[in-house]
Amino acid sequence: MNRMMIFFGIGEEDEEQSQEYKETDGQPLDAQGRNNVVSLHAAQKQVRLMLSEPRSYEDVQNIADHLRNHRTTVVNLKRLPKDEACRVIDFLSGTVYALNGNINKLSPETIICSPSNVDIQGSISELISEDANDLLR
Repeated sequence: MNRMMIFFGIGEEDEEQSQEYKETDGQPLDAQGRNNVVSLHAAQKQVRLMLSEPRSYEDVQNIADHLRNHRTTVVNLKRLPKDEACRVIDFLSGTVYALNGNINKLSPETIICSPSNVDIQGSISELISEDANDLLR
């Protein structure tokens, strides 16, 4: 409470407090004289979304590597036969489970896989016909 009163110029500051709250260029310093104000922009990390269109089951390992590197990946399964697409989905489901991530359907032949640090909310599965859902069940 005293700090707030001092900040607004209402209260008086003790010598101990003035030593503790030295200011340089209007920014407070900690006990060791370092600036304790952190820019929010410096703390942000660049987010990368990967797009993948595997042409064979062997391409699925690259997708799993992206997930391990905390990159969300959209996977288009149109170029794969149905049996290989099911194998890819099975492999990615296991990968996502091991990484505590999520896997969601975007369309009948497109899925999105995200690692644990990405939260995907909502659903668009209502727009997909029941016949098209057979591939991704």
